[in-house]
Amino acid sequence: MPTSETDPHATLRRSVYAILIAISCATMLARIALVESKTAGPDGRRTPFLSANDRSRWCTVRALVDEGTYAIDTMVAGRDANWKTIDMVRHRGPDRKHHYYSSKPPLFPTLLAAEYWLIKRLTGESIADNPFYVGRLMLALTNVLPMLLYFFVLVRFLEWKGTTNFGRVYIIAAAAFGTFLTTFSVTVNNHLPAAISVLLATSAAMRIWYCGDRSYLTFVAAGLCAAFAAANELPALSFLTLLGMGLLVKAPRQALLAFTPAVVVVAAGFFGTNYIAHGTWRPAYAHRHDGPVLFSSNTSIQTLRTAETMPPEIRTSFMDIGKQLSNTAEVRQRPSGKGWALVDSEKEVRYAIVETEQGIEFRTWDNWYEYDGSYWLPTGRQGVDRGERSRATYTFHVLVGHHGIFSLTPMWLVTLAGLVVATSRPALRMRLLAAITIALSIICLVFYIYLRPEQDRNYGGVCSGFRWFFWFTPLWLMAMIPAADRMASHRGWRVVGILLLLASVFSVTFPATNPWTHPWIFQYWENIGWISYALN
Repeated sequence: MPTSETDPHATLRRSVYAILIAISCATMLARIALVESKTAGPDGRRTPFLSANDRSRWCTVRALVDEGTYAIDTMVAGRDANWKTIDMVRHRGPDRKHHYYSSKPPLFPTLLAAEYWLIKRLTGESIADNPFYVGRLMLALTNVLPMLLYFFVLVRFLEWKGTTNFGRVYIIAAAAFGTFLTTFSVTVNNHLPAAISVLLATSAAMRIWYCGDRSYLTFVAAGLCAAFAAANELPALSFLTLLGMGLLVKAPRQALLAFTPAVVVVAAGFFGTNYIAHGTWRPAYAHRHDGPVLFSSNTSIQTLRTAETMPPEIRTSFMDIGKQLSNTAEVRQRPSGKGWALVDSEKEVRYAIVETEQGIEFRTWDNWYEYDGSYWLPTGRQGVDRGERSRATYTFHVLVGHHGIFSLTPMWLVTLAGLVVATSRPALRMRLLAAITIALSIICLVFYIYLRPEQDRNYGGVCSGFRWFFWFTPLWLMAMIPAADRMASHRGWRVVGILLLLASVFSVTFPATNPWTHPWIFQYWENIGWISYALN
């Protein structure tokens, strides 16, 4: 790589980097300073919390620091719209009573709670009494500062792998203004930390693979960052796995002694906070179906429903498995309206009842999303949250439709070209990274389009882009390098690349005040009647 002494353009180029990054960060900070919810609480007050998604995490942060619990009852049980969220579950807590909890994995909110605790101790301000001061300060610290690090690492990578001034500046401009990461800087979300972690882990792995770096600290950094990416984006487990396998092949000793323990630390934090919050190792989103069978009975559901008291054989069966039923136990229709449940109000416990050919089965109640008033019931879901029936339609809209990766941010077409060039020219020494990027992209497309049930094919809900692919942003930016460098020598292709970038900037700027809104293509098509996702 040319140094400042041998490259006469290095100083000017780096000055351009600094200007672009400074403008991007200033823009993010300005938007954070203005962020404000559309709805107000009963007292007329507003907050910097924009959607049910980020409010779910804010509720956990407030509950942990102000109340010492992961339960968010006091925030969601009232009428304050500033704290209402649909992203929550309900289950029994340590006190054997039912409580509401955020459905988000608790590791990241727990880290945010530590940040809030420190702010509260230093300033005396609480997020309940002064949400704008605390919330906006936390957004700046949590989102913008890490983005500065993200830009710095990306610049270092481009200076190493890039070969032209245009290509390098083009990619920094794309990173600063053309991706949804900056759009989401005004809200607490898991996509920013995941994407930043992917870049840091990839940068460390590239130093190990190509530069012979065998420092244990580099392996620890790669492990911590790759694991934290997976902790925030479940499909990034594929990234963690491939990265770990590659490092194990390249330097088995350091991978086993440094990379693996770092991954274990993050995994312990992920599952440990989950156990403290929910009393189980499985994340909340894994509790969406009935649990294991407790026992079976040849009693019919009709007999059980019409009996004045619980039949003795049923009570005996519960006693045989170490359970007892109070006199208030009764059969009720499930909140979903499909099937039945045995509800013991006195003990605050319920069991799922499943009809079989031989009679009925009693199962543990393990569907935390099924409770009275839950948005996630079949009758509660609205709009895109109902899910897309046709996988073909879903594929179209995910790629080039109203939530399209390439229709909203067409600059990723440069990435496609870069992947082709990188895989066909080994001399660039980016073939491995390109192959991993292609493999991961295909794996995650298959996962989200073909392996998810209909109810999960919802484009990420009300969101300005297909957010489940935001963590690919740094990989796709790095994959641009070969194509962006080639564009530098062709005026026509430079014009095309700039136009693609401008279209992408428009898409990510359109929802600048609230990223939890539908993309401009979605809104336009809905207005002219091309698509319809009625709320009711």
